[in-house]
Amino acid sequence: MIPRPPERHGAARFARDWLPVLLYLTVIFVVSAQANLKVPLPFPNSDKVCHLLEYGGLGLLLARALRRGGPVGAATGGAAQLLGMIAGAADELFQRGVPGRVSSPYDWAADTAGLALAILIYGRSVRGPGSTTS
Repeated sequence: MIPRPPERHGAARFARDWLPVLLYLTVIFVVSAQANLKVPLPFPNSDKVCHLLEYGGLGLLLARALRRGGPVGAATGGAAQLLGMIAGAADELFQRGVPGRVSSPYDWAADTAGLALAILIYGRSVRGPGSTTS
């Protein structure tokens, strides 16, 4: 079980919960802006693994930011999934304008799968206040 720090408000809460999400999204879009980027893995469709891992990280950060000290239930997980899917769709649309990059619904599906797996793993690894394990 991963303990959560006491609830904070304002700038401290934003910095702790949302600044990592925004910085991570910035990295995603900076990488997406690289023209003619090649995947470093030597097997077919290896870019899907990269998408899965990249958006898995985003899913962890979103679930953490939305958690607010309680368990990661359906509402929190669903919100994290939806926000991540919107970011993935925006990323794919953005890539349409980058030379040598391809926008693909299969990439977005890999993003979505990475989000879901990470949110599920994060949700199982944390417990809300007063939770017990069985």
